[in-house]
Parts: sequence; structure tokens; C-alpha cells
Amino acid sequence: VQLQASGGGAVQAGDSMRLSCAASGRTFSRQTVAWFRQAPGKEREFVSAIRWSGGRTYYADSVKGRFTISGDNTKNTVYLLMNNLRPEDTAIYYCAADPSIILSSIRLSQQYEYWGQGTQVTVSS
Repeated sequence: VQLQASGGGAVQAGDSMRLSCAASGRTFSRQTVAWFRQAPGKEREFVSAIRWSGGRTYYADSVKGRFTISGDNTKNTVYLLMNNLRPEDTAIYYCAADPSIILSSIRLSQQYEYWGQGTQVTVSS
């Protein structure tokens, strides 16, 4: 699976932004698709994930209630809608996918096989 992340940019605090993760080469069928982010000088951290089969979603506490992950079967694309953005959301955002992630590993970046190239999100105060 090849993943292409897009939609990043520079916004003001309180603004919204939607990231996209498009798959090619294989569909997202039976995959878990996740978003991670990495800020300068920090480790990559889990943001959100969606089980393509069933649609169950998961969020980091820091984004719960502000971010929404969703998938579009017709476009083979996963979206991350980010509302009420904060300066601390500034990071490079990566999408990742894997066909065999178990629930206990869903927040662990090293468990994901496929990765997109990352898209920069900058939120200024």
C-alpha cells in the first residue's frame, strides 16, 4: 500500500484543517489506518486511528473532542478533521496503515507497516 498524505498548512489558533490520506496499490479494506504526529525535538505520537472494517475510532486524549477521523470507501481515503487547533498541534502529521494491528498496539507507531510521507501543520497563536 502506498499512502499519500496531504492537506497541511499554516493556520491560526482556533481554525480548522482537514488532512487526507489516500491509498494506492491496495485498498484500505481490513486495514487499520492511523495518524501520528511529530513535533520538533519530540517523539512521534499517536493521534487517531480507524478500523476500516466496522469503522471504530480511537483518539489520543489531547485531541479527543477536537479531531475526527473518518474514511471514504469510494475514494479509498482517510480524513482527519481538526477543529479548534492549538499551537501545540504544530507538527508533521503522518498517516500509517497495517492489516494486522491488534487493539493493544493501535497507538504504537512501530507496529504499522505502511507510512505516508508526512504533511506539515503549523498553528500560530
